[in-house]
Amino acid sequence: MKALVLTEYNKLIYKDMPIPVPVENEVLIRVKACGICGSDVHGMDGSTGRRIPPLVMGHEASGIIIETGSAVTGWKPGDRVTFDSTVYPLNDWYTLQGRYNLSDKREVLGVSPGNYRRHGAFAEYVTVPEHILYKLPYEVTFEQAAMVEPVAVALHALSLSSLKVGESCLITGTGMIGLCLVQAAAAAGAVPVIASDIDDRRLALAATLGAGYTLNPRDSGFGKSIDEATNGRGADVVFEAVGIEATLNTAIEMARKGGRVVLVGNLAKTVQFPLQSVVTREITVQGSCAIRGEYEAALKMIATGRIKVDPLISEVAPLSEGALWFERLYRREPGLNKVILKP
Repeated sequence: MKALVLTEYNKLIYKDMPIPVPVENEVLIRVKACGICGSDVHGMDGSTGRRIPPLVMGHEASGIIIETGSAVTGWKPGDRVTFDSTVYPLNDWYTLQGRYNLSDKREVLGVSPGNYRRHGAFAEYVTVPEHILYKLPYEVTFEQAAMVEPVAVALHALSLSSLKVGESCLITGTGMIGLCLVQAAAAAGAVPVIASDIDDRRLALAATLGAGYTLNPRDSGFGKSIDEATNGRGADVVFEAVGIEATLNTAIEMARKGGRVVLVGNLAKTVQFPLQSVVTREITVQGSCAIRGEYEAALKMIATGRIKVDPLISEVAPLSEGALWFERLYRREPGLNKVILKP
């Protein structure tokens, strides 16, 4: 089969690899679409330490089952599927508590942090265990299904926030997850939904997807605008969707007293933390990691149009051109959002 392989840092080669063979509880999937995640782009240069070459990256994917392992039940060749980005054991303590995203032995598709290597879906075929599969609704295309993972990440963060209908909500950062959070918060009844970013093009897109206010923190009067939108109190709930010190500080500063801040972005490994602001204003700070069963809800919301993913897709390109598109994303080409590769 053909695959896009990270052979060394900053070097992606489209080359032949053996077709993986499913073990008894796995299925073999012919990949129809796989999205380039920001974590793949950042991992390509070795800065994250979680994609040690050689590796086939890619965890936002969909396809058709070609073959099933001997112990697989409920799935058959021809089924249109997507799958969780996390491979987790069923007998882990965290899994049994309903928190498989925190499992000690979880592995992420297309990741090799040193203690494991699990090839992903930038390839013609990939194998995954049956318990992470989800059947695609008829209305959802393969390209749309490659967007389920970021939608599910947003829905998981939303569930952790305990957002109530009518509460104000600020999303700092309108990248892929942030734009999904804008739509998820609006669908959940947040009023108003405020989007913040230094990229005015992204803010314009956020406005079309449900943000009632779009604000650039570099503009004068940024804090005053948030006060005006929240009756002078600050936001009830803030989602930090970048993961750097500046946006963390903005998220905490713009939350009201007693408000909640959910941290979704994680670009920086460490940041200085505004401890006194959090303590003296009784801010609740909650981390949000990956997904915990939100795939089915994400598929339903995409199928019904409650969350729109088509406006987030900038390009659908052949897998053979993957190295070029990685480079364009790495250079932060203006106006480029999600790129989906098709084997």
